[in-house]
Amino acid sequence: MAIAQAVEKILSDASQGVLLMHGTTVGTNALLQRKGGRVAFVTTQGFEDSIEIGRQARPKLYDFFFDAIEPLVERELRFGVTERTDKDGKILRRPSQEELLKLSQAMREKKPDAIAVSLLFSFANPENEQLVAAELEQLGIPLSVSHEILPEFREYERASTVVTNAYLQPVMARYLNNVRGRLSQEKRRASVFVMQSSGGLTSLETAAREPVRTVLSGPAGGVVGAAAMSRRSGYEKIIGFDMGGTSTDVCLVDGMPTTTNEAEVAGLPVRVPMLNIHTVGAGGGSLARFDAGGSLRVGPESAGADPGPICYGRGMSPTVTDANLLLGRLPASKFLGGEFELDIERTRKLTTEWLRQSGQKLSLVQFAEGVIRVVNANMEKAIRVVSVEKGFDARDFSLVAFGGAGAMHACELASTLEIPRVIVPAMPGALSAVGILMSDIVKDYSRTVLLDVEKSLPIAKVAAEFKRLKAKALQDFEAERWPGKVQFEARSEMRYRGQGFEISVLHGSRALEAFHKEHQRMYGYSRAGSPVEIVTVRLRAWIKTVAPKMAADAGKRRAASVESYASVTFAGKAQRAKVVDRNSLAAGKKFSGPAIVTEYSATTVAPPNWNFSSDRSGNLILEQKKKAT
Repeated sequence: MAIAQAVEKILSDASQGVLLMHGTTVGTNALLQRKGGRVAFVTTQGFEDSIEIGRQARPKLYDFFFDAIEPLVERELRFGVTERTDKDGKILRRPSQEELLKLSQAMREKKPDAIAVSLLFSFANPENEQLVAAELEQLGIPLSVSHEILPEFREYERASTVVTNAYLQPVMARYLNNVRGRLSQEKRRASVFVMQSSGGLTSLETAAREPVRTVLSGPAGGVVGAAAMSRRSGYEKIIGFDMGGTSTDVCLVDGMPTTTNEAEVAGLPVRVPMLNIHTVGAGGGSLARFDAGGSLRVGPESAGADPGPICYGRGMSPTVTDANLLLGRLPASKFLGGEFELDIERTRKLTTEWLRQSGQKLSLVQFAEGVIRVVNANMEKAIRVVSVEKGFDARDFSLVAFGGAGAMHACELASTLEIPRVIVPAMPGALSAVGILMSDIVKDYSRTVLLDVEKSLPIAKVAAEFKRLKAKALQDFEAERWPGKVQFEARSEMRYRGQGFEISVLHGSRALEAFHKEHQRMYGYSRAGSPVEIVTVRLRAWIKTVAPKMAADAGKRRAASVESYASVTFAGKAQRAKVVDRNSLAAGKKFSGPAIVTEYSATTVAPPNWNFSSDRSGNLILEQKKKAT
């Protein structure tokens, strides 16, 4: 295993043990590929098919032939229990011991890999769910229980989240235990922590028990890293733009990364805190094609790592990376710091043949520029989703470009969206790993309360709920023996009575005022005199970690020198562009485009109308030249 080999190499030069902070896409891939465990689902009798019925929302309004998302639990593994709790938490009927024994016996016969339990209104009173769980625990099968995973209302979303957790438990437990086992061999002194979708770290044991909290583990590190690195340059309002080989992840950070509790993964509702990340199938490996009408399309299909783009030596179909190479934006001899030579001649030859077979009479430059325009349009749409569609003006933010391909496209995207500035952080290709190193130890708690607000907040009732959540947080941190002071952030999700969705605001004496203000910002109106409900209370608890020391001051680098020049195409015109090694850029000194800035993990393209410089934090700052008035 590569992780174990890397840790062993580090330990050979380390006098002390190593903290391994691990971001993973194992859970995400298991959901996308439907390779999780065989799950049994236990719910209130009569609601066994709720996870299949869902909300009956059509993914495409006018498509009568769409394929519905298949539930993660097959019909024969759904079980109903004769019990009932009302919305206020009153137990109307308890499951009998005889019925629980029959349920346990049925599980022994079916032999599922994991069991999900989600009874109606268990968030209001978990007693019946606890009875069911106590009986099933004796089987020794991994168990996911809704009042522990997600004590909130909306039975379909709660059931879906708990089923997803159970579906991932066997896969993640096996993977994480394998990591721990490999690191424990030969007396390796390594402790393992796992990145959560919410942007905080947790223990390996917690991640194995609640893997649903890790489904966006990898991209979350990039968000944290982008926010932290841009803050070092004095920019708090950013749009993160992470373009990799297969997909692009975008997020908006207004001071601090924001989380959402209404995400979907692989078409399934997952209602645990996640950083607000929007993903599109656009990356360096995205394949170009012409549809039946002759229109150029790019992605979401990808060449992947094998065979990869044409220029890597094995691919046969053109990709975004090939288009950048054909336009001169990706110097063939500078890829991976010069360790890997891109095959420009092979790319020209196979792309020309591919265009001929496709019946197209475009030149290589016309085709490559078309590919870049199409993929940029897809990514521009994604940026609008997290900014304009959420009530934010993109012009107030800086675009932070990272991932292997982000910095090649960022300036053109910023120009289209009128974003004034692009920031390419230090180590852009490894920023997700840097972000994980900067993350705190985080635990999230919630509970649906459904409290009416007439003229003022029910302070005593809300305070009692937060007191219980804080006690639970302190107990969990103590059980896992985390050192340090626990800090808290309390939030209330509120809505006008009769609405179907809530807005999250910081809890406090002015929470009601903040709700009206946020509603005005998001929807263009507010109703200050209307009745309000506090639906769910949320508590985030965290312990600060020590931020890693970054590279030496960029100002101490040697003076920049132009290594060479290259012919690069911008807007259909070939221009002579400087090719500069990023490590040679002295802090504060401005350069003008067109230019290509090379480094090991990424390549930055500065168009003709852009200036760029490296600041003392090591970030590359690109700004569009002001037009003469």
